[in-house]
Amino acid sequence: MSPSATRGPRRPPVERVRLAFAGRAGAELAAQLPDGYVRLGRVVLVRWPDTLRRHFPSLAADLASALGVQTVLRATGPVEGELRTPRVELLFGHETETEVVEHGVRWRFDAARVMFAAGNRTERLRAGRLVRPGQTVVDLFAGIGYFALPAARLGGASRVVAVDRNPVSIAYLEENARLNRVSDRVAPVLGDSRFIPLRTGAADHVFLGYLPSALPWVGRAVPLLRPAGGELHVHLVADSRRAVETTEGEVAHAVERAAGAIRGTPHGREVKPYGPGRTHVVVDVLVRPPVA
Repeated sequence: MSPSATRGPRRPPVERVRLAFAGRAGAELAAQLPDGYVRLGRVVLVRWPDTLRRHFPSLAADLASALGVQTVLRATGPVEGELRTPRVELLFGHETETEVVEHGVRWRFDAARVMFAAGNRTERLRAGRLVRPGQTVVDLFAGIGYFALPAARLGGASRVVAVDRNPVSIAYLEENARLNRVSDRVAPVLGDSRFIPLRTGAADHVFLGYLPSALPWVGRAVPLLRPAGGELHVHLVADSRRAVETTEGEVAHAVERAAGAIRGTPHGREVKPYGPGRTHVVVDVLVRPPVA
């Protein structure tokens, strides 16, 4: 029998790090090391308890080696403000700029300065599948191109207007449009989506990817849709017990307040958990804007 056959399955990276840590610091402390982490290309993001702080340097070095990454960041709090700035500290390495590739789309960004929600992977792909070649898209909270890039590269949109008020995100959006060879179809716009002038009556899709609730921007989005109608994609957070039903009703009321006419029925879907008892939901709704 070969040596590899007697060793059994290879342990997951965190388990290997935990076993090594237990040998140095004891099983009680090692048990406090969480299993979870988020890998963002060459960077890994962890949520380790402060009780392990004096061991952070050795733990981070071990995890970087186990995962084959350059940098380890620790989340120190929730994403801050409308600019969605991550709160992190550097535990290992120096380079925080990284690149994530999903379904052939490339996103380059600085993980210490720009949020990238790994749990939205399926939703980013879906954004590309919702859009049809030749359509016009507006993304009011574009970030580094979470939905704008799939809409252009995968969906074949002829024009994507991508608005964000964070200059760091817009700079990366411009770079990412070049990386994905869609600069001719993606128009980054730096500014506040509530006030910046945008063309009305032209969009087939408007993405509203702001959490915890994009409802306040529905009234801004409705007039952007084509006179014959278009589709809104509204993101919000709700109580997990009736998340889909609740958010479908909230979006319908917001469209009605904006004098839009709903075609069909709003359709909500769960994107991911969002803290204890809360769920991130996106609601798709076909809307005809009010007659000018």
